[in-house]
Amino acid sequence: MTPPPVPYRAYGQQFIGGEWRRGRSSRTLQDVDPYTGEMLLEMSGASVDDVDDAYAAAAAAQPAWAQALPRERAELLLRAARVFEDRHDEIIDWLTREAGATRFWSQQITRHAAVCCSEAAAYAQGAAGVILPSLIRDQESHVYRKPVGIVALVTSWNSPINLTVRALAPALALGNAVVLKPASESPVSGGLIHARIFEEIGLPKGLFSVLVGASVEIGDALTGHDLADSVSFTGSTRVGRGIIAQNAGNRAMKRLGLELGGNAPVVVLDDADLDLACDAIVFGRFLHQGQICMSTNRVLVDAKVHDALVDRLAARIRALPYGDPRDPNTVVGPLMSAKAVDGVVAKIERAKADGARMIVGGPPIGNVVPPHLFVDVQPDHALPNDEIFGPVLPVIRVDDEAAALRLANATEYGLASAVFTADPTRGQRFAHGIRAGMTSINDQTVLTDIYGPFGGEKNSGLGHFNGEWIIEEFTRPHWITRQTSPRTYPF
Repeated sequence: MTPPPVPYRAYGQQFIGGEWRRGRSSRTLQDVDPYTGEMLLEMSGASVDDVDDAYAAAAAAQPAWAQALPRERAELLLRAARVFEDRHDEIIDWLTREAGATRFWSQQITRHAAVCCSEAAAYAQGAAGVILPSLIRDQESHVYRKPVGIVALVTSWNSPINLTVRALAPALALGNAVVLKPASESPVSGGLIHARIFEEIGLPKGLFSVLVGASVEIGDALTGHDLADSVSFTGSTRVGRGIIAQNAGNRAMKRLGLELGGNAPVVVLDDADLDLACDAIVFGRFLHQGQICMSTNRVLVDAKVHDALVDRLAARIRALPYGDPRDPNTVVGPLMSAKAVDGVVAKIERAKADGARMIVGGPPIGNVVPPHLFVDVQPDHALPNDEIFGPVLPVIRVDDEAAALRLANATEYGLASAVFTADPTRGQRFAHGIRAGMTSINDQTVLTDIYGPFGGEKNSGLGHFNGEWIIEEFTRPHWITRQTSPRTYPF
């Protein structure tokens, strides 16, 4: 039987050490629907003392959890997957209300969250050690894989349910404890609903805490805490750099996994299937209003096919429905806040001032920015060099393949990328030339497969999610040798 939805107001507390309680900050946080402006809930923020309590509970609970049988941890993650599936409609409702996510995007990431949990169950039994050969006679050499300890997890608002689960589920499956700070804009879908689910399935108290608070008050305390062994952060490159600098000054160095900014190029070569490229570009740019780190941020198209592709893009973009994210037909919903709208509008006005030509667009309606298309964009314009994080697509004409590759790499970021060509060998060669963590050939840039290594290069971050790569992130090797007979030493 599907569990009843939890009333909105029931989420107005912190989850610390397995207990629901009022935060001790003097700040009051408000959770607001970005489309309607409705206030969903108010809550007292977490304080530094609350952070300390969460870490103390994690430190007390984690050693026993690390000793739990892998099968026990796996069974718990499988139960979590089933509850995520059972609460599917409730989670979608929260994503729509908190993050302005369209029905399609909400459904996709909610399914993905359940899959992340079920896949994490396999990690619990897949973190195997090895027996090594040795250069020393009568020496046994074993490498054990152990939990890293306590993971400080900080997630973003743009895809909150699965940005949390993709780290939380593997970390717990591998024997760690987690102290989570979700984005203040999406406290429920980014963390408190996870707390309800893991409480419901019987996760031992102390292993998971959710602290909703202002970054200026608890951010540094959470990522720099002496009891944190690892930091997993999703957010801006600016904040990521701050975490790196903070780590250099910590008493003990922490493992860092940082998913930061992106500037995903899509390259359309002169032999590409333009209908295929058009469909992929529109999907990769306008999904969730372009508020995804992997969103197509710029299109580099060979001059021979530029005009034909632009005609296709203009027709498709003009037809995109935008507005209420609750309407199942809506493709482009609201941006997260009025501040986000102001930022995107500023980028649009700057593009016009730079000489780019807007051929699709319109004024904002509340927090909804209609989809935009710009052409005559130059590589040195601000628009293609910024992470836009909004429904605005710049198209750059390039002379040839060599110029396309040079411009694809002319960015400080290196997360997602794509190339379109009818020649598989040419596509493979071009993909190898891109400096990025992920490149798709004849597909869009928003890569969410749970089996591939998700991560970036350059200023897009450190570390990877999924599969064997996330096992590496949340475990540590411990090399232990044993002499089975006495050694003879030279002195």
